[in-house]
Amino acid sequence: RAVTSCPPGESVLAGRGAADSRRRDGNLLKSSTFTFAMSSVWDELDRYLDSPSSITTPSEQKGSITAKASFDAKSDVQAVRKAIEGIGTTEGTLIDILTQRSNAQRQQISKAYQEATGRSLVADLKGDLSGSFENLLVGLVMPPAVYDAKEIIRAIKGAGTTDSTLIEIFASRNNQQIRQLSDAYESETKRKLLDDLKQEVSGDYGKCLLILAEGKRDETTNVDDAKAKADAKALYEAGEKKWGTDESKFIEILCRRSIPQLRKTLVEYKSVSGKTLQQSIEGEMSGSLEDLLVAVVKCVKNVPAYFAERLYKSMKGAGTDEDTLTRIMVCRSEIDMLEIRTEFKKLYGTSLHSFIQSDVSGDYGTGLQKICAGDD
Repeated sequence: RAVTSCPPGESVLAGRGAADSRRRDGNLLKSSTFTFAMSSVWDELDRYLDSPSSITTPSEQKGSITAKASFDAKSDVQAVRKAIEGIGTTEGTLIDILTQRSNAQRQQISKAYQEATGRSLVADLKGDLSGSFENLLVGLVMPPAVYDAKEIIRAIKGAGTTDSTLIEIFASRNNQQIRQLSDAYESETKRKLLDDLKQEVSGDYGKCLLILAEGKRDETTNVDDAKAKADAKALYEAGEKKWGTDESKFIEILCRRSIPQLRKTLVEYKSVSGKTLQQSIEGEMSGSLEDLLVAVVKCVKNVPAYFAERLYKSMKGAGTDEDTLTRIMVCRSEIDMLEIRTEFKKLYGTSLHSFIQSDVSGDYGTGLQKICAGDD
């Protein structure tokens, strides 16, 4: 599969012939368009000052999955049992039920399934399904905090750490979500999340991640203009203005200030330096610390655009990062998926639904399209 263009800073992948290059519903998306769209969405600072954030004000109205009216857990359990226990698995039934119920309703289904069968629904899904389709449905059945905890466990399990997963989760979750996933982590592992993270991450990146993992960001909504100007000046003097970079100043401000306060600081920073803070971080830092701080800044500005970009990158080019694709579709389905769809269309000129349809096939692809829930 060929992608004819890409976001700024990314090389264009080689194509597989003229026929492949005309995919995406016939849309040839030009690199200049992508570059303009990506740069503009991250540079449009003023428009985010008073807009709601998915971190501070999550709303069920922005999710693609909502509670089903006239919900009947026992009836759903009967259909799920028939789909699993019959000769062969009726995947379509599982998709229709598990992608069209809220997580709270899926918890009721899981409880009723356990009572009716004496077995765990998660265990039976794992026994009957496989691959990314299994991971998708199992993820939907888990409570959100448990799913986040499981993803963190997987990211730090074994040799090496999947930093991109840790960065995505801790940059985009609010204090309550972080506390809940920390509790779920301890229930699953009998260990403290922060203690385990300390064994996995180090340096300035580790310091930054651990502050976020505490779940103690200031959540006040009042904005102190003078403080925003002072912070902007301090960040400028810690980076662009001096030889070398004082990473600790960036970490302290970006990981502890409230989202509204940081949005004002970003505007003030551009006034002071002539650059966006994101541009300065990308120019001054490298590695996982750069990735984490850029993710934090993007989530301060526009969480749905951050996830739209992550989804695009998970599918573009040869091969698909199904772990990232699955995690975002599951985690954001009841939070801001409708906004993610809007931002995806704005950034890439095609709908998220059609992009998924052209990239992923089979039951897994069908499940993802059902969660997406509409072709914009």
